Amino acid sequence: MENKLFKRTKKIIIELLALLIGIIYLLPIYVIVVNSFKNRAQMYDNVLSLPKKLDFQFYKIAMEKMNFSNAFMNSAIIAVISITLIVILSSMTAWMLVRTKHVISKIVFFLFIATMLIPFQSIMMPLMQFMGSISRNTIFPMINTRFGLVYMYIGFGASMAVFLFHGFVKGIPASLEEAATIDGCNKWKIFWKIIFPILKPTTVTVMILDLRWIWNDFLLPSLALSSKSLRTIPLSTFYFFGEFTIEWNLAIAGLVLTVIPVIIFYIFAQKYIIQGVTAGAVK
Repeated sequence: MENKLFKRTKKIIIELLALLIGIIYLLPIYVIVVNSFKNRAQMYDNVLSLPKKLDFQFYKIAMEKMNFSNAFMNSAIIAVISITLIVILSSMTAWMLVRTKHVISKIVFFLFIATMLIPFQSIMMPLMQFMGSISRNTIFPMINTRFGLVYMYIGFGASMAVFLFHGFVKGIPASLEEAATIDGCNKWKIFWKIIFPILKPTTVTVMILDLRWIWNDFLLPSLALSSKSLRTIPLSTFYFFGEFTIEWNLAIAGLVLTVIPVIIFYIFAQKYIIQGVTAGAVK
């Protein structure tokens, strides 16, 4: 009887702790959402209180000041192209590194892993100087263009993607490819018809991780883009924070608009996340 009481008490305590941790994690989201419906006076009065009414005027004003449709389109184009190329190129690279049994393959893989340890802040200025030099001396516009920003995202996103795909590919039996080769499939068909469909969990995981990173990234676009027409959503949101004044209510409404697409994508793809990360890191 005492043992059952102890287990029940332990279970209740664990559930209460889990609930408390969940509330702590959700509190910032609650603060952002409720304050997006308040004016500045209401925000300064009590940031935790509920709004007096659900007034969407701040969202409307924020969208107009941000030029939201243009910023959304820029972010969407950059994110979709970058993620698509990262997934395709990294999955191919990981597959070839796993199937090519040579010391050079191991060296290349470890070079990919090593680049994950380099902080972006330590190379951002040399990177911009290098990209500027390419723009001046070649026909490729690397600065203040979507093309240049996509190119840089591919470079920075490939390491993590190759790492995850590499671990997953190691768990795929080579006998599947051997059977396909006997049936007359070339390397191209083997990858697209056999390997890539099996990589679906890791592919979705890479897409989610990169979408969250690219969609919310401020530092790299702020260095690479200068034209107002090319601003992404994070850059547009930043302009609510002036030198002498901050439009908090509009900035918070803009932040809510920023995170909604990522949350929607995450909800539909969440079942693949843990599976893909675990497979990529352990196998």
